[in-house]
Amino acid sequence: MIALPTYADVQAAAQRLEGHAHRTPVLTSRTLDHALGAEVFFKCENFQRMGAFKFRGAFNTLARFDAGQRERGVVAFSSGNHAQGIALAARILGIPAAIVMPADAPAAKLAATRGYGAEVITYDRYREDREALGRALAEERGMTLVPPYDHPDVLSGQGTAAKELFEEVGPLDALFVPLGGGGLLSGSALATRALAPACSLYGVEPEAGNDGQQSLAAGRIVRIATPQTLADGAQTQYLGQYTFAIIQQQVNGILTASDDELVQGMRFFAERMKMVVEPTGCLGLAALRGVAEQWRGKRVGVIISGGNIDLPRYAELLSS
Repeated sequence: MIALPTYADVQAAAQRLEGHAHRTPVLTSRTLDHALGAEVFFKCENFQRMGAFKFRGAFNTLARFDAGQRERGVVAFSSGNHAQGIALAARILGIPAAIVMPADAPAAKLAATRGYGAEVITYDRYREDREALGRALAEERGMTLVPPYDHPDVLSGQGTAAKELFEEVGPLDALFVPLGGGGLLSGSALATRALAPACSLYGVEPEAGNDGQQSLAAGRIVRIATPQTLADGAQTQYLGQYTFAIIQQQVNGILTASDDELVQGMRFFAERMKMVVEPTGCLGLAALRGVAEQWRGKRVGVIISGGNIDLPRYAELLSS
């Protein structure tokens, strides 16, 4: 039986992140509130350092490295945002970093990861096993492997986003959180149950990659093929041991959103709130719109997970 992190770990992470991570803004939209008949609060992690919540978990984890680990360096595997988070945190802390990234990751994410000083090793996400590549690299070089979500320090760091949201706006009736491997959702669960225990908490996956939904229904971790979806940050194949255990215990349910709904969300954020949000970051809003009637007259939170997307691709999707 694994020992699961608690809200105390989220609090400790918040202290480590003080002065390093941005306390991102919470924004609202009168247009959306009127349309849904609810008060909606967006926690805008698209304004976090490196453009996504992933910096929180990355910095929290690397800040706990001992001297030997710092000297030998860190290995990570990621479709983009964890890669950038690890690369930036490693640069700040003076730790060498090697990142295994899919060759078809957004060019902006590849460039940013290299720009932060990390070595990038590319692979084919549909034919190669990124975890096996990462483990082999870590063993070969004596580096510490930090997975993108299934790690107590990673998910505790991610939970600081929800912690800040509740501290700023108070208790909520519901909170919608993007779901890939479950780091953000499980960390959010720790914060939610401590600060707003009556709040209904939902993870939101892409329709094409609902392994989390299947896992909750089956009572075990279900593995799927790499999903074909615009939400590249949620193209995970399965939840982790830590993340699934917390989600199973503390999350009310998992919803899904189609790619078309994600594009509608991107368009809304651009037109009405003047924000660039990547498809994965639109999962929460897309799901909320689908169940809006249930939350009329209520206070609802939505975490926008990130804003990293290639501008040509962004323009193409908005004009489609």
